[in-house]
Amino acid sequence: MAKNIMFMGTGSSVGKSLITAAMCRILDNHGYHVAPYKSQNMALNSFITKDGKEMGRAQVVQAECARMEPQVEMNPVLLKPNSDVGCQVILMGKAEFNMDAMDYHAHKPKLVEIVVSAVIEGAGSPAEINLRDNDIVNMGLAELVDTPVVLIGDIDKGGVFASIYGTIMLLQPEERARIKGFIINKFRGDVELLKPGIKMIEDMVKVPCLGVIPYKRFVIDDEDSVSERFDNNSEGLITIGVVYLPHLSNFTDCTAFEMHPDVKVEYYRNQRDLQLANPDLLVIPGSKNTIDDTCHVINSKMGDEIRRIHDCGVPIVGICGGYQLLGKEIKDPFQVESTRGSIEGLGLLNIVTTIEEEKRTVRTSGQVQGNFMGMELVDMEVEGYEIHMGTSEALDNAKPFAILEDGTVDGVIAEDGTVMGTYLHGIFDNDGLREKIIEALRVKKNLEAGPTAFDFKAFKEEQYDLLAETVEANLDMKKIMEIIGEIEN
Repeated sequence: MAKNIMFMGTGSSVGKSLITAAMCRILDNHGYHVAPYKSQNMALNSFITKDGKEMGRAQVVQAECARMEPQVEMNPVLLKPNSDVGCQVILMGKAEFNMDAMDYHAHKPKLVEIVVSAVIEGAGSPAEINLRDNDIVNMGLAELVDTPVVLIGDIDKGGVFASIYGTIMLLQPEERARIKGFIINKFRGDVELLKPGIKMIEDMVKVPCLGVIPYKRFVIDDEDSVSERFDNNSEGLITIGVVYLPHLSNFTDCTAFEMHPDVKVEYYRNQRDLQLANPDLLVIPGSKNTIDDTCHVINSKMGDEIRRIHDCGVPIVGICGGYQLLGKEIKDPFQVESTRGSIEGLGLLNIVTTIEEEKRTVRTSGQVQGNFMGMELVDMEVEGYEIHMGTSEALDNAKPFAILEDGTVDGVIAEDGTVMGTYLHGIFDNDGLREKIIEALRVKKNLEAGPTAFDFKAFKEEQYDLLAETVEANLDMKKIMEIIGEIEN
């Protein structure tokens, strides 16, 4: 018989996704067949399944922790914000329509059949009482599938006891009855000092504390742009700079660089950041609204700084929207992203992009065709996944980056080999290409040879195991299994 347990949070970014991922690995380690599930996710960080469907990256991490292939059924509704008030709605892996928040909330009753055993993750907070009607992701879903709930609070934010108490007290009595325990996450210090407060809050809410998880950093893909990685203060012999776009998406394309002990990844949010920057490689990542982000980069003078950095000899890589932004022009004849019609790009790549109505979502592989940063890359095998609304036409016989398995061309490498663009997300996950880039940067800086090349997939598995070990060591697993119903009280 399938059994469920649902992890909810007192708010966003309290650690629901990582604790859910940890539980997937813990239960799998103990021989249980487990799958993650989040009925509705809002994130710009997405992934393409083997069958070409789009889902939230957090559920991909959770599936990998459960040692299973990601499936779109794990995240049937994905919302990708494309303006301050609206988003693209992706149902069962396919982009269906755009709508604003009010329209989507009214549309929720029609989505119930789409979102109806797993380790279930909620979204935001279950105490958002203004959104309780038609809820399909928190207590509404818990009621729909009749699952017990564990509440997670983030002590690093401050006020964890108030957030736990307030969340529980704002629920209806029948909803409170579903909460079987709470977890305090991201704790720094001596847990003995916390115990008196835990006892008092347990007495107040009549719910037991199931554990206190210590604060620890893991190199694991984040769900959205509320991430500590953007304030990274680590040191490194090599600096990979990333332009932080207003509609930044799939920023985890640079996660693979973060695992290197001598590589620092830093993010530039404005002209001033770029003026002070001294990167060895500049990456312009994906965007959910390339037209708006191109306007922002140009109007804020960030574009001038990007050109200056390029003129100083710093190589540049553009991925997806960043690739489009580096071109000569972006056209939007169907007004998919704006009413502007077209906009000039930075002109560092000899391409023209046309935004189309149909989104391309595919996992693919291919062979690199040209040289970048003086490196011989011809015939190197690479793989990745595409998520984009536009097509880019290379002008004047520009050299393609790669020929894909279906015979189509991906990306462009500038004639002088200093700028590269590609639609392939996950391009730096390819060990061979990433290590060649790092080694070329070492040579350019007259650095000694670095450490043995990393196996990124093996490194991810190590991080997943470390996450699971940390969570399991600090949870009352006997009580957790009682809540799941696997053992008797």
